[in-house]
Formats: sequence, structure tokens, C-alpha cells
Amino acid sequence: MGRATLCETARTCDDVRKIGPADAPLNQGCARPRWRGSSAVEDSRTEVTETDRVAGLVAAQENAIALFAEVEAREIVAPGVGEREASDRIRDLANEMFGTTKHWHKRIIRSGPNTLAPYRDNPPDRVIAEDDVAFADFGPIFEEYEADFGRTYVFGQDPGKRRLLEDLPAVFDAGRAVFAADPDITGRQLYTAVEELAARRGWEIGIWHAGHLVGEFPHETIDGMKAESYITPDNDTPLRRTDRLGRTCHWILELHFVDRGRGYGGFYEQLLDLA
Repeated sequence: MGRATLCETARTCDDVRKIGPADAPLNQGCARPRWRGSSAVEDSRTEVTETDRVAGLVAAQENAIALFAEVEAREIVAPGVGEREASDRIRDLANEMFGTTKHWHKRIIRSGPNTLAPYRDNPPDRVIAEDDVAFADFGPIFEEYEADFGRTYVFGQDPGKRRLLEDLPAVFDAGRAVFAADPDITGRQLYTAVEELAARRGWEIGIWHAGHLVGEFPHETIDGMKAESYITPDNDTPLRRTDRLGRTCHWILELHFVDRGRGYGGFYEQLLDLA
């Protein structure tokens, strides 16, 4: 039985839904304010600073990275293990390591043909097979800050699946470089760049967007169809902007690559503009 290989780079409430027209979270937007302390007196509250927000989001991602390093070490995602079983074991491990019991969107482990399904779909539970590809998409909440973290695992030596494992973090890094190079880049422009980067390597984008806003939990409730909340062809607003309360918007870059002819896909997700 091959050991799971986790996508790496050199360097992201179960009942809350995630993103978009067909597969989007219901609660999404620039994060609303969180408050220090537990005083019931409104005047005694101090609004969290942007420095605090950045530190909270980065710490949440660092915890997610540590969590999934342990997932790999324990071979939780492995041939012979059911997707639901693996998901539950990761949930329990997050509680064991960090006391984390909340996830801001549904927990996903998918394998084989299920890796083609977009977020909103709920394919039947499947046992991970030998020579399979699988991915994880989790949104644990650490100290009221959301992580959104995804990685792909490959078992065996199938060259196409091994190439997918390498291409996901490579395109993520290239997408980050595109974002870094243009201070005025819009959601549409970054989506187009990521789509082109994926196509050059032979992959199709498997969902309608390439990322979304992230922040404190819970998100300010807005229209889940609102294009400005996502890295999508319909978003012509700059990604580097503030919300209506003057807070900086922070982003997740989310890659779901598929090869429908070969019948599998992969996933990679973490912070775009921080860490």
C-alpha cells in the first residue's frame, strides 16, 4: 500500500456552506469586527486591530498546516479508509491537537471519481483505493479565525496523478506571483491568469471560481452570489480593497484542477495575500 503524499510548498461550522452560484458558502464577505474581552458594556469594548486580524488569520493557517502534517504522519487518508471515516478522524484530531470543534464549512475528503465533484455536490461515501488520488478541503476555526486549507494525496506511481501533485502547488505559487505583481489586480484578472496557468499544464478549473474572502467567524452575512466576494470572471473589483467599514479584505486562493477524460482531480487551497 502506497503512503499518501501531501502536496507541499516552501512555505490553509460543519453546517455553514461554502461559495458561489452552484457551490458557494452562505455566509461570506469581508470579516465583521470581533471584540476583545467579554464585557457586556458596549462602551468598554475595543475593536480588534488589523494587526490582530492578520495575526489571527496567519496563526489559523499555521495550525491547519500542523494539523495536516499530522494527518499525513498518521496516514489518516489512505487506501482502505472510507472518505467519511477519514473526515471524522481529522475532525477528532483537530480537537485533540487544538481543542477545535467548529468548522465554518462542511468537511470534505474525496477520492477517485469523487474528486471531479464541485463543492456543492455530495457524492456517495467511497473507500479510497490503491493507486488512487484523494483530497481534503477543511475549514477549521481557531480562536474564532477561519482557516481554509486544502491538499491532495496520491497513492502509487501513476504519472498523471504524480504530475497533478506537482502542478497544484506550482500553479498556486505562480498565481500568488501574478497577484503580487499587480497592486490593482481584479478578481476577473486573477481568475483568468490562474485558468491560463492551469491550461498550460493540461488541467481544467473544476469550479466557477479560484478563491474567496476569509476572515473572522462568522462571516458577515451577505448574498452568497455576490461576485465581489470571490475570485471569479464576474468580479471586476480590485482584490486589494477595504470593506464598507474600512477593514482590509483578505483572500484564499483555491485551486480545483480536473481531468475529466482520466476521471480525477486535485485540490490545493490556502491564504493568497498573507503568510
